[in-house]
Amino acid sequence: MWTMPPVDYIEPLFRPPSEAHSLILQVTNGCSWNRCVYCEMYTQPQKKFKPKSEKEILAEIQRCGEQLPNTRRIFLADGDAMALSFRRLKSILEAIKQHLPKVSRITAYCLPSNVKKKTVEELTELKSLGLSMLYIGVETGDDELLTLIDKGETYQSTYDGLIKLQAAGIKRSVMVINGLGGQLYSEQHARETARLMNATQPEYLASLVLFFSNGDQRYREAFNDKYYGMNDIQLFEEMQQFVGALDLHKTIFRSDHASNVLVLKGVLGADKTRLLDQLNAAVAGESSVFLRHSSDRSL
Repeated sequence: MWTMPPVDYIEPLFRPPSEAHSLILQVTNGCSWNRCVYCEMYTQPQKKFKPKSEKEILAEIQRCGEQLPNTRRIFLADGDAMALSFRRLKSILEAIKQHLPKVSRITAYCLPSNVKKKTVEELTELKSLGLSMLYIGVETGDDELLTLIDKGETYQSTYDGLIKLQAAGIKRSVMVINGLGGQLYSEQHARETARLMNATQPEYLASLVLFFSNGDQRYREAFNDKYYGMNDIQLFEEMQQFVGALDLHKTIFRSDHASNVLVLKGVLGADKTRLLDQLNAAVAGESSVFLRHSSDRSL
């Protein structure tokens, strides 16, 4: 039976789908960047970025150890726990190890720019203390698009962050966005994102589809009204180009977010041909391809 953790949350909380059964420790409130024009996650006034006090976090970890001693997985929220200093992160991980010794997996969201502030040696130490994987919203490898969406990153800064994490032995779960640039930027988005993935070889790669719960006016303004949305076939064609250009050795690939019409799952490159066959069939409109109905895409 689920038990409410003894943690003081500032809601709303967000987590990756794969962290559904993890204990959420909110070590910061909001996102340290929070300027990406596509993102609606931390726009509420109560989500202004602020680290939670170290004293409060350590007390919460101790309470969790007393009340939830069998916890095995922890997700460090909110938008970018890696914005915290190495010293603060080390203190949190050491406390988890002391009070929740059964924990075998600790994860967090991560911006590449915040990895830059930590050395490989520091990251390796965090790994040894239990930080096993980071979720990185890469979105695209195209510098022009990264500027338009105000990501605060470049191809090079993202590459550097992903390679540094690899050197430290921390697994990387990368997220990219199908349709991010609309019709006008589709080709360069697919090409440059595939180039970045090939250069960094992430352990996990996920693709979701650009969507807006509160309308796309802010997005269109960022693109100077040169954003032209894509229909399902155009999104499939962009994915065709992206997957076709990938040269990955052993990356677990998922395109099964609630925003995806076509669900794709496999290991790249072993399943590349099968995935391309699925995309080809979807583009051709073959009835054998299962497409999610809009009512099943709970965004």
